[in-house]
Amino acid sequence: MKVFVIAGEPSGDRLGAALMEGLRHEAPSVTFDGIGGPLMQGQGLDSLFAMEELSLMGIAEILPKYRHLKRRIRQTAEAVIAAQPEVLITIDSPDFCLRVARLVKAGSNIRTVHYVAPTVWAWRAGRAAKMAQVIDHVLALFPFEPPLMEAAGMACDFVGHPVATEPPVSRSEKDALGLDGPVMVVLPGSRRSEVERLSDTFVKAVQTAQLPHQIVIPTLPHLAPRVREVFAPLDPVLIGLEEDAKAAARQRLVAMARADLALAASGTVSLELAAARTPMVIAYDMNWISRQIISRMLLTDTVTLVNLVSETRIVPEFIGKDCQPPLIAQALRDVAAAPQAQLSALDLTMTRLGQGGDAPGLRAARAVLARLP
Repeated sequence: MKVFVIAGEPSGDRLGAALMEGLRHEAPSVTFDGIGGPLMQGQGLDSLFAMEELSLMGIAEILPKYRHLKRRIRQTAEAVIAAQPEVLITIDSPDFCLRVARLVKAGSNIRTVHYVAPTVWAWRAGRAAKMAQVIDHVLALFPFEPPLMEAAGMACDFVGHPVATEPPVSRSEKDALGLDGPVMVVLPGSRRSEVERLSDTFVKAVQTAQLPHQIVIPTLPHLAPRVREVFAPLDPVLIGLEEDAKAAARQRLVAMARADLALAASGTVSLELAAARTPMVIAYDMNWISRQIISRMLLTDTVTLVNLVSETRIVPEFIGKDCQPPLIAQALRDVAAAPQAQLSALDLTMTRLGQGGDAPGLRAARAVLARLP
């Protein structure tokens, strides 16, 4: 059995690696082609080109590199058709992946699976119907997503979120960090563009909050020099710099679990913090053009995943024009003063995402195999 799998950013690399492991467990003879990062490469993938070329976010951020991405889209689609896999699995990164899937469908009858449903509950509800033109089957991270995908004409299975099955962090792991006193973990994102855009706001917010916490920033090796530079006023401890991707990812989770408080960019990181039972404040801004477009399309009053899954609004968030240091600083002070207020919502989130069940990578693999012709 041959599978072509594509991931375009670190979160997709983690999903892809777990799915590959699950597929190998269920179908030991499986072979892989595609695009992925270090974790997927650790599962035996020889990446067609460096995954980092695809790590873009936001409309304005993509435009300057559109010609290069268009070439990569065609190159990837041609590689899929040449490989003739039983299934093409694309993971998140819809601006790239769905364009590849469209070309693949135009030139073959290869089955297409997309891992991570589009956030049609948040904005651009029409994306599901458009995606159904090129995607046969969706693997959903959240339990409320299958009906939305099925209504658009795609098969869809809720497979759980991988953050809910991470092994608990031990006391010895926390102690090994060598941190004393209260700790605030600051998470400005996994993309260079996010670090550049959010660093000044995050630094000013932490300085304004005037909390006694030591600042810890989990990051990635290729981002570390820039993170160290722009966050220098906070004198942070940087975590996750190991070259081994699994060790670095684990240390990131350990740092979150050791923290008493978090300031984080919007995204999956809120679920990682929920798994660590770390109270948080979420803040995010984007390029001005992207902000203007997306703010007019937003369909929900919150984009924080903990708030959505738990059906609460307990996690303070400051998005777009509200991403201002004084507002963020006050929220940090409030959460630091009453950290227990968020814990029941964090626990409920993990339960709803599949905590205690089979690993999502294995569930995803079984869902893919069960629906193959």
